[in-house]
Amino acid sequence: MNVAETILCKGDDAASAVLCGDRVLTYRDLRQSVARLATGLLARGHGKGDRIGIWAENGFFFVTGYLGIIQAGLAVVPFQTELTEQSFGKIVASAGIKEVLVSRRFMNRLRPLAEKVGVGLLSESDFQNLPDNAGIQMPNINPDRDLAALMFTSGSTGEPKGVMVTHRNIACNSFDIISYMGLTPADRVMVVLPFHYCFGASLLHTHLMAGGSIVLNNEFMYPETVVQEMLHKECTGFAGVPSTYQILLRNSRFCELRFPKLRWLQQAGGKLPNPHIVEIVRGFPNVRFYLMYGQTEATARLSYLPPERLADKLGSIGKGLPLTCLEVLKPDGAPVRPGSEETGEIVATGENITLGYWHDSIETARYFRNGSLYTGDIARVDADGFIYIVERERELIKSGGNRVSTKEVEDVIAELPEIVEVAVLGLPHEILGEAIYAFVVVTRESGITPDDVVTHCRERLSSFKVPKTVFFLKNMPHNEAGKVLKLRLRDMTSAGRENEK
Repeated sequence: MNVAETILCKGDDAASAVLCGDRVLTYRDLRQSVARLATGLLARGHGKGDRIGIWAENGFFFVTGYLGIIQAGLAVVPFQTELTEQSFGKIVASAGIKEVLVSRRFMNRLRPLAEKVGVGLLSESDFQNLPDNAGIQMPNINPDRDLAALMFTSGSTGEPKGVMVTHRNIACNSFDIISYMGLTPADRVMVVLPFHYCFGASLLHTHLMAGGSIVLNNEFMYPETVVQEMLHKECTGFAGVPSTYQILLRNSRFCELRFPKLRWLQQAGGKLPNPHIVEIVRGFPNVRFYLMYGQTEATARLSYLPPERLADKLGSIGKGLPLTCLEVLKPDGAPVRPGSEETGEIVATGENITLGYWHDSIETARYFRNGSLYTGDIARVDADGFIYIVERERELIKSGGNRVSTKEVEDVIAELPEIVEVAVLGLPHEILGEAIYAFVVVTRESGITPDDVVTHCRERLSSFKVPKTVFFLKNMPHNEAGKVLKLRLRDMTSAGRENEK
């Protein structure tokens, strides 16, 4: 079973599959384009299992390239389009990427980076001129072991970690989501999340697998235009991370307008504040609002809160998906007692759990054990079996839908010779969900300023990883073991000198 074929098998030939601006790609067109790219890649000498990158905005090129790579029996590696040169080089070297598909929009930017690391590029123009190699045979796929994708995430150490996603993982998770949301060929989702992000990719997987359609809009900086296109294109669904909904609530007429075809909303990628959830539910009383929890390491989704339980289970991530066993286990492996104050780690088992991290046996052994994913998230379970997260053990900040490793930001700031000590954490932010704050202690003789720290971070990190605020402290709070007390830092945001960015 090749999951690309499963994704494309249901839609009627003449039905709309992808809508982008004024253009429409039918299922017939999409199938033909995917098949041409798949055979073209094999004709270029790529073999089963080779890793092929794709660097592009959401569009026909990305959808066709993504599915074509998978259909050829290769592993697709979607790149964040804001990656630094250093991160790009690390991923290319780590994954052994053979070639990168790049859209016209990013060709001039990516060409010098690719030349430095010696990786070939397949441009959007090259793709359109690929010959028809219909006689080439597609390789046989073992869905349980063969990779469909390597989805790179920051991981707990700050270094890029390639999550190994199999054909079975995508199929299982997609079937689960289609099932609990009741997706059909009549469904049409507005997509503003990038496809290089597992949540965005899951919208591509599920709606095409259900025979529905996806509307692509890359202009979310103008949220009112997104809202108007939802109306015009008669979208039945919308998906976003916390900041997506917060921006819509504050910078558009989202809750003022009526959407006759809209039947569901879904949110994942971090915790949306309860007041905003209530505001959305009141604004859309006849629309089902799905709150979901997941990780890249689980392909996409792990749990959802049924919309009818929002009123009495607000703040919960719900229960595991139909094909996912979700448990909360204490350190001794025993489950926590429902209805008690006991806490434990969320552990997931199912066919959506990926194989681990690419060429990283240490991190894989840490989080993938005995066929289960140990998420690092600490939770409790109420008397009805609903799960509530109380803390995130991995200290990953989720800012605007992006996962940011505190260690990575700390390491970059520590490169400055004037820095004595640094601690980074995420604090609640109305738009981003969490904003990145840096607390630093500098040498007494130092003339360094918070602006200098921010400037250094901008030179070394992707924009979404740069601290919003830098605080200078005389001393860092520690416990008896010498560990920084980050919970105390949360109460110290008014101390020291600050630089708002």
